[in-house]
Amino acid sequence: MARFRRRTCIILLLFILFICSIMMALKTLRPDRAGFGDPFGLGLLPELQQRTVLLDSKQNLLNRAQGDTVTRVSNLHSIAVNTMKASMSPVKKLEEELSSPNYNFHIFYYTWYGNPQFDGKYIHWNHPLLPHWDPKIANNYPKGRHNPPEDIGANFYPELGSYSSKDPTVIEAHMMQMRTASTGVIVLSWYPPGMADENGEPTDDLVPVVLDYAHKYNLKVTFHIEPYKDRDDRSMYHNVKYIIDKYGSHPAFYRHKTSTGRLLPMFYVYDSYVTIPEIWANLLTMSGSQSIRNTPYDALFIALLVEERHKHDIHRSGFDGMYTYFATNGFSYGSSHHNWASLKAFCDSNNLMFIPSVGPGYIDTSIRPWNNHNTRNRVNGKYYETAFSAALLVRPEIISITSFNEWHEGTQIEKAVPKRTGQVVYLDYKPHKPNVYLELTQKWSEKYRKEQEQWLM
Repeated sequence: MARFRRRTCIILLLFILFICSIMMALKTLRPDRAGFGDPFGLGLLPELQQRTVLLDSKQNLLNRAQGDTVTRVSNLHSIAVNTMKASMSPVKKLEEELSSPNYNFHIFYYTWYGNPQFDGKYIHWNHPLLPHWDPKIANNYPKGRHNPPEDIGANFYPELGSYSSKDPTVIEAHMMQMRTASTGVIVLSWYPPGMADENGEPTDDLVPVVLDYAHKYNLKVTFHIEPYKDRDDRSMYHNVKYIIDKYGSHPAFYRHKTSTGRLLPMFYVYDSYVTIPEIWANLLTMSGSQSIRNTPYDALFIALLVEERHKHDIHRSGFDGMYTYFATNGFSYGSSHHNWASLKAFCDSNNLMFIPSVGPGYIDTSIRPWNNHNTRNRVNGKYYETAFSAALLVRPEIISITSFNEWHEGTQIEKAVPKRTGQVVYLDYKPHKPNVYLELTQKWSEKYRKEQEQWLM
């Protein structure tokens, strides 16, 4: 009986030791900072620990939305700064784990999304269904608007939900994702102050916050100037002057080192072909009446190439390079991978930069239900990798990525999750995880670095 009791005590002691060792192991496995949205470690996130404080600040911001603009922006910036200060230490630890940013990988980013909590209403998530230009075809398709948060103007659904681009925790999560993907330069969609696209509202007020968070993650920001009404050489001069004067001193403001050693800002100009070359030449050539060359506001201006003939217009206009934007192989001359070699050759012979744009796929039938023929299936990431492979073949100085979060056109690499509502089944990234396109981008960023070293030898 004594031997039985001794054996029972030993077993009990061993069991207690086993439980203690398990507890210690779990404690050491706890991450310093779990990824945004990861189930494991949510309570450890500095941002989430501040959620109550942030919600109070958000409500105050919303209550003052109709008040003075300067006050509103100042409050938003204060929220962002407070959030940043609280999480600077974890970011420094992450620096050791993250791959370094690749400043030759530029990614298109949109801050036009809104929701009731921050904006008093949904913006862009409630995108209208756009009618076909032929009334006979348009009559065969539904009309109306999307009704967030369950029904949004996208074929995929964001892991962050129908977020507001003003939410500091969202901006933080986006910067983290872009840094994880080893991109280096954010190409920020931009309209002049007081202007916006037809479905959005002005977003220039957000630029300081984006710059601050980008700097926190060692990312840079350049500007994607959108085709606002009456854009011409004079208005563009004022736009560039405004951007450089207001944001040019920020450490996250991107400047590109040219072959001659100059450090110049860079501006992507969307739908540049809408304006005739003679107007652009006034701004972008040495002899132009509004010439910006050799002034404090000189920069690299990158035009959008859609059709083959645009390459001659771009050269004649005085642009410094061209990009292709569209993530639809075969949609346009510029977006067709097999044309990139000839475009690169043209650029090389005319001292222009060629910046091919790669994307993970394309689908916009949530807002253009009649546009099925331009859908490009992601093929579980193969479409994206094929585009990267085609881009690397032409040895570009810069590769642009369409896009981080253009959800309406289904080109996003931002995290998406499966979702099913009453009448809508959203596409997702299965069988892969929500971060698969961030991982693929990081993979090709590293591959680009290694190949570029060979090119320069």
